[in-house]
Amino acid sequence: MPEFHPGNWAETAVNWLQTNLSWLFDLINTVLTGLYDGINMVLGGAEPLLLAGIFAVIAFWLRGLIAGVVAFVGFVLIDSFGLWGDAMSTLSLVLAAAVITIFFAVPTGILAARTKAVSAAVRPVLDVMQTMPAFVYLIPGVMFFSVGTTPGLLATIIFSMPPGVRMTELGIRQVDTELVEAADAFGTSPRQTLARVQFPLALPTIMAGINQVIMLALSMVVIAGMAGAPGLGERVYAAVTQVQIGLGVESGIAVVILAMYLDRMTGALNVHVSPLGRRAAAKAAAMMGRMQFVRYKPGTVVALSGVLALTLAAGGMNMISSGSGEQAQGGTNVGKGKQLKMGYIPWDEGIATSYLWKEALEERGYKPGLTQLDPGPLYTSLSQGRTDFQTDAWLPTTHQQYWDKYGSKMEKLGAWYGPTSLELSVPSYVKGVNSLDDLKGKGKKFHGKIIGIESSAGEMKILKDKVLKAYGLQGEYKVVSSSTSSMLSELKRSIQQKEPVVVTLWSPHWAYNKYGLTKLKDPKGAFGKGEKLYNVARKGFAEDEPTVAHWLRNFHLSEKQLTSLEAKIQGAPKGQEQQGVKQWLKAHPGFLDKMAPVPGQKKHGNDAGKSVSMAYFPWDEAIATTYLWDNILEDRGYKPKVEQLDPGPLFTAMSQGQVDFQTDAWLPTTHEQYWRKYKDRLTDVGSWYGPTSLELSVPSYVKGVNSLDDLKGKSKLFGGKITGIESSAGEMKILKQVLEDYGLDKEYKVVSSSTSSMLSAVDKSVKQHKPVLATTWSPHWVYNKYPMKKLEDPKGAWGKGDHIHVTAKKGFKKDFPELYGWLRNFKMSEKDLGSLEAAIQKGGKGKEKESARKWLDAHPGLEDKLAPVK
Repeated sequence: MPEFHPGNWAETAVNWLQTNLSWLFDLINTVLTGLYDGINMVLGGAEPLLLAGIFAVIAFWLRGLIAGVVAFVGFVLIDSFGLWGDAMSTLSLVLAAAVITIFFAVPTGILAARTKAVSAAVRPVLDVMQTMPAFVYLIPGVMFFSVGTTPGLLATIIFSMPPGVRMTELGIRQVDTELVEAADAFGTSPRQTLARVQFPLALPTIMAGINQVIMLALSMVVIAGMAGAPGLGERVYAAVTQVQIGLGVESGIAVVILAMYLDRMTGALNVHVSPLGRRAAAKAAAMMGRMQFVRYKPGTVVALSGVLALTLAAGGMNMISSGSGEQAQGGTNVGKGKQLKMGYIPWDEGIATSYLWKEALEERGYKPGLTQLDPGPLYTSLSQGRTDFQTDAWLPTTHQQYWDKYGSKMEKLGAWYGPTSLELSVPSYVKGVNSLDDLKGKGKKFHGKIIGIESSAGEMKILKDKVLKAYGLQGEYKVVSSSTSSMLSELKRSIQQKEPVVVTLWSPHWAYNKYGLTKLKDPKGAFGKGEKLYNVARKGFAEDEPTVAHWLRNFHLSEKQLTSLEAKIQGAPKGQEQQGVKQWLKAHPGFLDKMAPVPGQKKHGNDAGKSVSMAYFPWDEAIATTYLWDNILEDRGYKPKVEQLDPGPLFTAMSQGQVDFQTDAWLPTTHEQYWRKYKDRLTDVGSWYGPTSLELSVPSYVKGVNSLDDLKGKSKLFGGKITGIESSAGEMKILKQVLEDYGLDKEYKVVSSSTSSMLSAVDKSVKQHKPVLATTWSPHWVYNKYPMKKLEDPKGAWGKGDHIHVTAKKGFKKDFPELYGWLRNFKMSEKDLGSLEAAIQKGGKGKEKESARKWLDAHPGLEDKLAPVK
């Protein structure tokens, strides 16, 4: 029998849909997320006790006083568990899914009841929807919409749709045909018959279907926690994967309370909206006689008044609390409320570092969201840009399969720990088993199984595909996939009973400190070399969030720090991992400031308070570096003064001690005349960039002109002129000799202007697609902005490239020892210099300092590197 795999077709179909219908999925995502966010904003924003009161009033109205009291107690209990926000998220998901499901299910059921062809077509579809395992719906949801709210909602809608359609169809069909025929006999149209006869009589059955829709929706949103859906489902999933019994019980009770409330309220609502229900309720009340007060229910107007009063009170309290909420101090409020999405795999180091970063980001003014996911969904979400970063990427082995698949859509932000190791381990009381070779022939001793972790973990794939095969253990051992917490629970149980067990483990891990374990040696190296743990982010994260990216790149934990952090979290109450992190940070003062230093945080230097004068001539790199140092010196407590001068006056003023330093001396060529004249009265602090080059350039659309030799006989093409810069510039002096060397001195006239005028001439000529010949130099942003080409200099008339130096007055080192040290070590790459110049150009004239400030803030850590303060 040939193999048949319809799953391959499904995967192909999903890929095709992703490629061709992305706009549709974006629309669906917007609608579903918007509906959920709207409901959750209402439910999650209210004061818990007041909202519990509103729920109680609704229960009082629908079912009576006892139901109202029980409902209030139930919701207060949820709040006491600390699960109010999660419960409201779950309720929001249920309501959002139920609204959409009912919107489609009821009309479809009516259409199926009135048309046999529709009924026949719909029935098999409903059978598939109802019997397909619920987990399967999460797979395409994650592929199309990544992890989070949308896949959970979509899976919930599909899963809960069948009873709504079936019960609606059944209710309409069960209406007595004689009543329908009587309505037809009196000339009632089909639409009126449906609205006035069939639908009212079928309403009890339809409401029962709606009740089932809501119950199924609640069960599915809990399962959807596996795909990152918020709420109690996420808590239940965390409790299961981490074996947190207390959290699991509390979350389960909260789900039960929600389920009972929704079930009783939808059932009671049937009595209010159905004519048959109202008649039955009236008859039951009449039979109670004098005991009617026991089942007293307020009228609709009274109930609505109570709900309105509580709603207004809740809104007023929200306004007060939002107005009085504490704001992060300006110095540490780096994030300014910006939201970041983090994901983590429920491995101990992943949990520890994720909650550590969550706490750090909150301290720095961000609003981080943290979602637990398995590796597959987590890497999928990162590649789709729905998750910003995660801290537990094991590379190049364990998670290599995900990096191979999604690496082009992600970026590494540095390794924070390594090397690690993967291994199989047994309790130390298991004698004669010290290496993987020793497992051969001992399968019965371990009941023929190896206790593994999550099936999606890279270690599991390596174990199955390489390790077992390398040591001939296939067939003798079965790898049992579970979860990290389940593996640790089995290890703990086996050790307590002193039974043999072999488990998948890795180093570092706190289990080696807690239990007596033997790492099985791997003489064949089947597990591969040790790995490093990386921070991995979505593509473009470093550009969008340079500060956080810088923090992550410089993040490191020693084994002692990591294991102590894990131990604190293990010792914290279940579900309160962040509380453990806070205790750990309290025991490690200064770690947070080192881990996430505040950009631009003022650290005064040793010479804070001193006045220092700087000058520059209007060349782009001079403007950029001068205002960069202007900002740095202010942050370090100096009092900088900035002045613009031409090169001649600047060097003269500096030689006379009237200017302390400048950052743009091109040596040994461009400014050689000034250096030769004043060098005895100046200080060469050092070179921060080089080599440079001087050149003439033309637009790339000017054909046949690629070198200075090509200019000969083409002066008419350029109007017989070369557009120059300031006449005092050294390049202008050298240019005269260049023209003589190439025999161009009588053919071309050099027009002195200014750097800005030269750039304006280039801009105008390029826009009009006209030839222009200009003096330029490298580095310069003109080559990035305009299609300019450098003319080759085969005779070397321009000389060798210069280096850009910081030069200062004589005695500068004695007067400013700290600043001298900073400037002496000052360096800038071409990339950094170009981006700084571009930022200043973008900021516009007169805003050079502000633009340099923004650029500096966008490069966290650079200021501490350029001007370190102990």
